[in-house]
Amino acid sequence: MNRGGSPEVAKSGAIAGAAALLAASVLLSRVLGVVRDVVLADFAGISRESDAYNAAFQIPDLLNYLLAGAALSIAFLPLYTQRRGEDPAAAERFFSVVLGNMGALAVAATALLFVYAEPLVALQFPAFDAETRALCTRLTRIVLPAQVCFVVGGLVQATLMSRGRFGAAALAPLLYNDGIVAGGLLLAPRLGIEGFAWGALAGAVAGPMLVPLVDAWGRVPLRPVLAPFEGSFWGYLWIALPLMVGLSLLTVDEWYDRWFGASLGVGVVAALGFARRLMHAPVAVVGQAIGAAALPALSQLWAEGRGDELNRVVERVQRAALGIGLAAAGATVALAAPGVAVLYQRGAFTGDDTTQVATLLAVFALGVPAWVTQQVTVRAFYARSDTWRPMLIGTGIVLLALPLYWAGGDRYGASGLAGAGALAMSVNALVLLVWARRLHGAPRFAALAGTALRSALVVAPSVWATRLALDQLGRGAPLADLALGGAVYAVLVGAGLWWLGDDELRGALLRATRRRPGRRTG
Repeated sequence: MNRGGSPEVAKSGAIAGAAALLAASVLLSRVLGVVRDVVLADFAGISRESDAYNAAFQIPDLLNYLLAGAALSIAFLPLYTQRRGEDPAAAERFFSVVLGNMGALAVAATALLFVYAEPLVALQFPAFDAETRALCTRLTRIVLPAQVCFVVGGLVQATLMSRGRFGAAALAPLLYNDGIVAGGLLLAPRLGIEGFAWGALAGAVAGPMLVPLVDAWGRVPLRPVLAPFEGSFWGYLWIALPLMVGLSLLTVDEWYDRWFGASLGVGVVAALGFARRLMHAPVAVVGQAIGAAALPALSQLWAEGRGDELNRVVERVQRAALGIGLAAAGATVALAAPGVAVLYQRGAFTGDDTTQVATLLAVFALGVPAWVTQQVTVRAFYARSDTWRPMLIGTGIVLLALPLYWAGGDRYGASGLAGAGALAMSVNALVLLVWARRLHGAPRFAALAGTALRSALVVAPSVWATRLALDQLGRGAPLADLALGGAVYAVLVGAGLWWLGDDELRGALLRATRRRPGRRTG
């Protein structure tokens, strides 16, 4: 607890508090996401229908990416925060103009893609048979309008986060996943796989859009203004443009899996999707939550001219995230088989499906530390309103990695695609760290390497001991094996990190066990 200490410590505490809230939200969201996938696996298994459903999000995801929908707060929040400190009226005008222009653009683009969905699906997934392509087109048109909700809601959420209000950001993804689960349980028995798509659309309206609008009511002027030629909007576009036209493995990795996976046979796209979403649980709980919570505080430090302090906070957060990310990756590798069996093996999801998805999950997990580090490191650039350099780095890695995905899929199938993603993301994270060090003078590589080495010395033998315990003591019952393996791994890693981990990692563990997730920050 900070008792009148330095501003740096206070800022770190604010980040930790917001991260705790968002981590709790992400954890609950991922639990709901697993429930969503359990319902989907039970209903469709690994089949043409589940392939079509997973592929149906490709065009909406592309639209979201081109509108910077998934990164609106990254581009918008630093500019809005700076304006709020200088001229609150100008900040609200800026918000209204960006909201009106981006909202109109999202509606127009959604309508255009709705009309041309059929040829675009055929272009991206030529290996699908006619029936699968037709189903994918129908599902695509259902989920497309959700992107308007993400764009509008994302901008409103950013204004709330700048005020220290993270409740809407925490609640929105929960309602989104609730919508998909409800669609699968209530609508799928009558509408088939379309029920999940309608649930996704309803969830996007209820969560990402309505929740922030309700929270902002009376606090933020919600008056969208259509003014495409206003100077402040062009300033925003300059910052957002790299996020719109640039490429990042955070998103493109999934596109590559869908594109190359569709040519490897029926069910491969679905199997990769199930494994990827499980891998993303620790990435989101650690990296995404910390990164999202850190950005407002880091932006404020930069706006106040406290660059050295910003560097120290970023390094502290990076070290904690890297250590926890390594521990999460080890848990995923050690418990992949019983975990997938417990979650999915029922209904249309067979034992062979479990083996396939568990294998892919273990390979995907090798990239978790890099995914987590990337999420934090890139915020050091975004807090400085520097989106161009990360875009150039990310685009270069994406293009250079394309032959790696092609060769991996061609030689090793789905596992090759998962391995290519883990390797490419590791290279991406390392290059970004080197570039951050060159530009900002931080982080110190020795400090990060020390955290990584200490964590690896704990995690690697813990994974081995957990697998050995399952081989020797496991009973073949997935739930019992998961409980046994989880207990062994948790004890070994918890004790090991407390004994061998550095101060930053111990501090992160203490905050994770002592802080109340629901505490409001700011």
